[in-house]
This record gives sequence, structure tokens and C-alpha cells, in this order.
Amino acid sequence: MNTTLNFMKRNYKIILVVVFLSVTLFAFKMNASKANDPEKDKLLLELLTFVIEKGHYSPAKIDDTFSKGIYKDYIEALDPSKRFFLQSDIDEFSKFELQLDDQLLNKDLSFFNLTYERLMKRMNESTKIYKDVLSKPFDYTIDESFNIDYEKAPYPKNAAELNDKWRKQIKLSALSSLIDKQKLEEDKKKNDANYVVKSFNVLEKETRENSVKSLDEYFGFIKDLDRDDWFSVYINSITARFDPHTNYFAAEEKERFDVSISGKLEGIGARLQKKNDLTEISELISGGPAWRGKQLEAGDLIMKVAQGNGEAVDVVGMRLDDVVKKIKGTKGSEVRLTVKKVDGTIKIISIVRDIVEIEETYAKSSIVNKNGLKYGVIYLPKFYIDFENADGRDAGKDIALEVDRLKKAGVNGIVLDVRDDGGGSLSTVVDIAGLFIEQGPIVQIKSAGRKKEVLYDRDAKIEWDGPLVIMVNSFSASASEILAAAIQDYKRGIIIGSKQTYGKGTVQNVIDLNQFVRSSSVGDLGAIKTTTQKFYRINGGSTQLEGVRSDVVMPDRYAYLKMGERDVDNAMPWDKIDQADYQVWNKNANFNQAITNSKNRISQNAQFQLIEENAKWIDSRSEENVYSLNIEKFKIAQLDIEEKAKKYKPIVDYKNSFTFTSLPYETDAMSKDVTLKDKRERWHEELSKDIYVEEALNVLDDLQSKVVSRKNMPVKIKKDKLAKS
Repeated sequence: MNTTLNFMKRNYKIILVVVFLSVTLFAFKMNASKANDPEKDKLLLELLTFVIEKGHYSPAKIDDTFSKGIYKDYIEALDPSKRFFLQSDIDEFSKFELQLDDQLLNKDLSFFNLTYERLMKRMNESTKIYKDVLSKPFDYTIDESFNIDYEKAPYPKNAAELNDKWRKQIKLSALSSLIDKQKLEEDKKKNDANYVVKSFNVLEKETRENSVKSLDEYFGFIKDLDRDDWFSVYINSITARFDPHTNYFAAEEKERFDVSISGKLEGIGARLQKKNDLTEISELISGGPAWRGKQLEAGDLIMKVAQGNGEAVDVVGMRLDDVVKKIKGTKGSEVRLTVKKVDGTIKIISIVRDIVEIEETYAKSSIVNKNGLKYGVIYLPKFYIDFENADGRDAGKDIALEVDRLKKAGVNGIVLDVRDDGGGSLSTVVDIAGLFIEQGPIVQIKSAGRKKEVLYDRDAKIEWDGPLVIMVNSFSASASEILAAAIQDYKRGIIIGSKQTYGKGTVQNVIDLNQFVRSSSVGDLGAIKTTTQKFYRINGGSTQLEGVRSDVVMPDRYAYLKMGERDVDNAMPWDKIDQADYQVWNKNANFNQAITNSKNRISQNAQFQLIEENAKWIDSRSEENVYSLNIEKFKIAQLDIEEKAKKYKPIVDYKNSFTFTSLPYETDAMSKDVTLKDKRERWHEELSKDIYVEEALNVLDDLQSKVVSRKNMPVKIKKDKLAKS
């Protein structure tokens, strides 16, 4: 998980205090180094080790064990499928396995230089390999196989073995596509008796042509990467040895991170993607200036970019990141795009840049009726915040607004869905948890060598005192886990979902490295995200590794796959501190019974039983890595898998009996915004197919303060009665 849990700005200042005494001397050293060596890489290494060692919660010892970890991570990152390096390359590289700690301290780049130059050489050779492989038809009658377990596979001993590996890997991909094409032809023939089915030879040729195109695009992307990009890979292999969440951000990555945590950017509001040498508009962001202008469309190809009345710059063949830089800009400035439209015409489109809010980042809510009662579902994809603008949107304010809207709509219970929410701002967690309790501690924070700090909700007001369910899964991480843990420790609401959440119990701070350098001539050095603190539940336990265990565990298709913090190499350990002083919520007499009822329902539910069985099957399938490259054997194996998979089709086809709708304010907005309308309708459709949401609503039913007869007419339960139950 790369999503940071940002603590408050004063903790950023802690780091600055730590390094302040050395800044002047350090800046002087940096400038001296710059004068003698034009490369900024050595400066970057010196800065990184300095900042991490001084600011990290528990800095690792830089020794031979540290060196072995860097070596392993870096080589795997460069060639994860072992299709570039030869064993002779690895033998040469391995001489450095115990020297990287010393190279780091001495700012020695010889290992990086060696591996970078060798990788570029091997990649250039690979371009010829795949073109040769795909220049002639595959023989699918040969009885051979390919093992996709790259981790256990050896490196090729020589060029012949490397060529054969590429051939088999490409052949497997082409074979799978070929069989899909054959099935498509059969379906067309079934639907149209006059349809002339394409021959095997034609389809085989098409699959190879598609493979060439796909690999050309892949290597086109690789070609876009420069030496700095690969050096970032090396640096992140170093930072990962401190812990999995300590990362280096190059300048562009830092900007993308800022956008992801704030949910907004300044620009035209379009998503771009590379298409061969061209840049294509893949999507317009609803509400953005490009969307409002109605001239730019998805599928348009950008040929030139001009700033205001300036001269247009040809961007064909330019790196995607560089094209993005030219198109983005400050609010109110003009950019002119020369685009090739889908119909082939060339058009110059002028767009005035503006603040673009990425709507998918923000909280949203829906209403559903169930047996005469009304419930609200709030989805929070991220704990976003804009640190630069106190008046900007943040998750705390937005959730408070959604809760208020749902209250005014007369809901009898709320589901807060933080499934797949990777975290974000810690301050927003305190605000959100505070909506559901009177006042008290929310989370405990511990910095290295310092006393614990407790963050409180000090507002006695309760925004919502009715039934509450928090939905989590194994990808709910960081800030999501703090919220779920606080609600669970107070027994304020019921946590339902996967067996446990992700297990990220650490706090990171993002530190701009440029502040430590007096001269700007070295260029933008980027930033470091480093672990500075650990957080703990108010009951004293850490969420690190263990996460939050659901009150009600619902079968999960991916429950047996290793995807949590506990499965990540070099994760920080679990520990415990003293609990905070807090009072358990005692206003819901049905709390324990609701948990029991839910567990009973799940154990007897055929759909959940099928999901559990499917999870075990998926786990067993993950161990099967050998595929036949003989077309008949491959087909038999695939048919066997498809037959077994049919049993689990009801999981995808499942539909609950509920209709989800938007609140009135959003319905009005949807009438003017077709894109928003489409997105909400798709979300509501997803909710109507979600058995987990259905069970969450069942739990809200069980949490109601008293049994209500709903046979004849809707009965509204007053909020004050719910609070007293």
C-alpha cells in the first residue's frame, strides 16, 4: 500500500527540528559536491540517508543484512519475470550483494551504473527477440509447457535459453488470445448462419499481430523512462529496507501524490494515455474546463500544445509526463491544443485552466428503503484533505455533510463503507469518528523516544446517534483502520467485512528534499515519505500487522490470498501500549444480538457458502503455474477450469432486492450532468448486486431500538428513541 496516512503539520515540523542543526553545514556540503560532480544522484543519496536516519521511527542499521535486502528488491524490480538478465549478469551483479551498504554511505554509484547499462542493453536485445519470435507462425501441436512462477524460475544460462523463454511466454499469451478468437467466431456463426468463420491461419496471424502491437506499446513505455526513472527504482529499493511505506518521490510522483491526497488539481480536467508516439485523451473529468468546453473528446489525439498566444510545440513522440507538464498549469491561464479528432479532422482548441476536482475521490451517499425503514449508505474511497487550503474539501467535512443530509432525509441507520480505502489524512479520521461519539480519545500516537500523544474528539455534539455499521475488507488500510478500530473499541457501531483489515499501523510524513539545498541548479530533488510514528487503538493495541478484526466476518473471495501488511517483507512489528481513558457506548441494547443474528444468517446463507468455497478454489488455483502450450491440451485444461468456474457464476450474477437512489440535491445535479448521472447509476447498480451491503442493511435492522411492525405501512423511528435504546 503506497497511500500515506498524513499526520498533522506539526509533526512535519518535528522532522525539521531534528535536522535543523545540520542544515547549514549540509547545504554547504551539497553545493560543494555539486561544484565537483554535476550529477545530482550522489546528492540525493546523501540527503535520503540523512533525513531517514534522523526522522524515521525506527531506522534500520545500514549493514550487510541491509545490503542484501537492497540487492534482492532492486534486481526483482528491474526484472520481475526474469526475461532480461542472464545468469552471467546475475553472477556479476551478486559480487555487490554485501557492498551496497558501503556504496550507499560512500555515495558510490558503480552498482547502479552497471545494472542500468546492462538492463538497457538487454532490453534493446529483447526488442529483436520478440519481433523475431512473432515473425512466423507458432506450432501449437508441439507438446511443451511454460511455468509462470517467475520467482522460483532460474535465470536463463545463455542467449538460447533467453530466446526460448521469450518464445514460450509470448506463445502462451498468443494461445490464450487465439482460443478466445475462435470462441468469438463460433458465437458469430451461431448468431448468423451466413457468417463466414475466419480460418485458423487467419486467426493465428491476427494474434501475432496483436502481440507485436502490445509489445511495441510496452517497449514504447519503457523507452519513455529515462535514467532518473530507473534511479528512482534503485532509491526505493533502499528506502524499502527501512519499512514498506518509506518511499522516494521524484518530482512528478510527488505532484501525483499531492493530487491523490487532495482530490484536486489545476489544469484542463482530462486523463491522458500514450498511444504509440501520440498522446490520447482517454477521459474527461466531469465538471472540469475541458468537459465544460464540449470541444475536446475522448479519443482525440494531441499533436501540439501552446501556452496562451505562444508558439505551439509539437508533442508527437514526447514522453507522456512531459506532455502532461505542458498541458497542466495555474488556474486562469490558457492552453491551446492542436488535436486530431476521431473523424480525422485537425482542430485547435483553446481551454482556460481551472481547479479540477476528481469526483471519484470524494465521499458520496445513497438512500435505500427496506421493510418500511430508510437507510443511508456512505462510500468513502479515501481520507482526503487539502493541506494548502483550509477552506478546501476534506473527508471530515464531507462526511459530516453527508450525515446531515441523510438525517434530514429521515434515515433510520447509516452504513459507512470504507472497503478498498487505502487511507489518507489522520486528522480527518478524528473528525469523522467524532460525528458518532459524544467526545473522547480516537487514536494514540507514538513517536520514537517521545511520550504517547492521544488525539481527542473534544466536541460533545453527536452528529449521528442512531444505528451504525462500518464496512471493511482486507484492502481497508491505515486511516480506515483507525476509524474502524475507534468505532469498535467504543462499541459505537458494528464492523463487518473481511476477517481483518490490511494492517498498516504507521504514520508517514512527506518531506520536500529541496529545502535542504541552497542552490536550485541541481534541479528538483523530489521528496521522501518516511515513517515517523506508529498509531495505536484507544484500547492500547496496534493495528500494525493485525489490522482490525471484524465483529462479523463475511466470506471473501480473496480471503486466502496473501495480500496484507503481514505478508509484506520488512514490515514493522505489532506491539501494544497502555490504553486510553474512554467510555464504551451503552445506548444500543441490541448490539451483541445483532452480531449473533448476522453470524447466524451468514452461516446459513447459500450465497455466502458459495463465496467461501470459491475463495478456497481461488487459493488452490494460485498454486497452479504450469500451462501446456499444446492447443488441444490447453483447451482441455481451460474447459475444465471453465466448468468448475460455472459453479461460482451466481456470485457475479447475484442481485439483492433493493433500489438505491441519490439524495434530492444530487438528483438535480444529475439532470444537468450526464456523466455524473451515468456514474451514479453505475454505483447504484453495483450496490444492488452487493450481498455485503445487503447484510449491512440487515444488521441495521437488528440494531433498531425496538421491533416495528412494517407489514402495512412505513413506520419512522424517532432519533431520540434510538439514542435511548
